[in-house]
Amino acid sequence: MDIKSQVTEFIREKERVTSPEVARNFQFSRQRASQILRILVNEGKVVKFGSTRAAFYTLPDLINKIGASAVTKKLVNRDIKEHEVFDNLIDACPAFRTAPENVKSIVHYAFSEMLNNAIEHSGSKLIEVQLEDALDQIKFSVQDFGVGVFLKVMKERGLKLELEAMQDLLKGKLTTDPKAHTGEGIFFTSQAADRFALESFGYEMVVDNIIPDIFFNKTETSIRGTRVVFSISRNSDRHLNKIFEKYQSKPGSYAFDKTEIHVRLFTMGTVYVSRSQARRILTGLDKFKRIVLDFEKVPNIGQAFADEIFRIFQNKHPNIVIEPVNVNETVNFMVRHVERS
Repeated sequence: MDIKSQVTEFIREKERVTSPEVARNFQFSRQRASQILRILVNEGKVVKFGSTRAAFYTLPDLINKIGASAVTKKLVNRDIKEHEVFDNLIDACPAFRTAPENVKSIVHYAFSEMLNNAIEHSGSKLIEVQLEDALDQIKFSVQDFGVGVFLKVMKERGLKLELEAMQDLLKGKLTTDPKAHTGEGIFFTSQAADRFALESFGYEMVVDNIIPDIFFNKTETSIRGTRVVFSISRNSDRHLNKIFEKYQSKPGSYAFDKTEIHVRLFTMGTVYVSRSQARRILTGLDKFKRIVLDFEKVPNIGQAFADEIFRIFQNKHPNIVIEPVNVNETVNFMVRHVERS
């Protein structure tokens, strides 16, 4: 048995080893141990965790036994390249490489979008990123210490409440810099995650696609700036192309021209939904060709609300398809009533 095979068997027996441990066991120098381990890593037969003196090695099929690995980096917000940051994180968290390709693709996309937002929109001098690979999920966070996503949206769009900023972010195509960005990043990242949380200055928006449900919360502690936390199962069957296709009005159009609105998020806990709340929902929706209005958990709507959407807005935009779903008899009656008016 050659020395590489012997070292591999030694790692299997111990489950995790350091370079000095390999050197002691085989009675050769640390330099020789490091050289052999480096060759095995390059061949994909061994996985390295950490760097410098904290580094240890295991086998790819033993990663789940090792447990979670996490790496955190603090970045100065100057000339940051998203792909370089991500590559550095996965170099220090190699368990990521064993995840299925569809999951790795989603995490790479989502991380790049969220880091880019922090770089270009936060005004923060520092950004902290973390990648964590646990036994059953991959998780990352991006935190800046800048102006705060909800406050920035409120200022740019003339809104009065953080709740209104959260509502608009979930429509998609919302950006405070339309010349440079499409405003799709947060929307699609929230749809790709198992759980997506956006927290800033005492407010939190959570999209849980497993339940599925959406929550707007006031938090006990206040995060200065903005923190994004994204998690997805290592065994997720999601694919980026399927997520994008869901929001195309016509399959194969490659256009983000369809959106889905959860009406209950605009009711602020009330049963009766007013004309002004309908206008809040409709803000910015003229950019889409198909609007799905989900009335789940909405027991009743006002005539003015229905009239604003299904008659006034529809008449102004006859080429936009408005599709109400999950309607009960009461809501359906009001919708049909104003359509016939």
